[in-house]
Amino acid sequence: MPRKEWFIGVFILLMLGGLSLIWLAPPAGEPAPNVRFPVLDDQPIALDAMRGEPVLIQFWATDCTTCVSEMPDLVALHNALQADGLNLIGVAMDYDPAERVRRLVERKALPYTIALDDGGLIANAFNNVRVTPTTVLIDGDGRVVWQRIGKLDFERLEQEIQRELAKERSA
Repeated sequence: MPRKEWFIGVFILLMLGGLSLIWLAPPAGEPAPNVRFPVLDDQPIALDAMRGEPVLIQFWATDCTTCVSEMPDLVALHNALQADGLNLIGVAMDYDPAERVRRLVERKALPYTIALDDGGLIANAFNNVRVTPTTVLIDGDGRVVWQRIGKLDFERLEQEIQRELAKERSA
């Protein structure tokens, strides 16, 4: 295959892949599914129990290098905004064994809530999430207000969270 056609083919595949990531994102503005998070080494938490406060959910995997590299930034975000009302939940994908998740959580000293998506019920409820990282921000009313697939822009994410926290304070 000539070089020019090869580049065109690769470009088309990348474009189609990018479009498919957009379609996989949970729809913004719709109510978040009322799921229960089976928390690692703790009692399950229902999403609706966190009404009145924003919830940031990140679907991740232990073999996702982007997910692991973002963990220090998520820890900093959690430490900075938890007292203001942010709930942060990391959802380990269903193909990750609990012991592997536990070891990574301990090694990274993750202070935020970690849930195990046993059977993929949570990922399925959020529009069948299959790509990690997928990050979803839910407002205090339980509606999806922001989502991203892939590497996060933490400055932009913090702006979105601050906007939701300000809404909750003024309510």
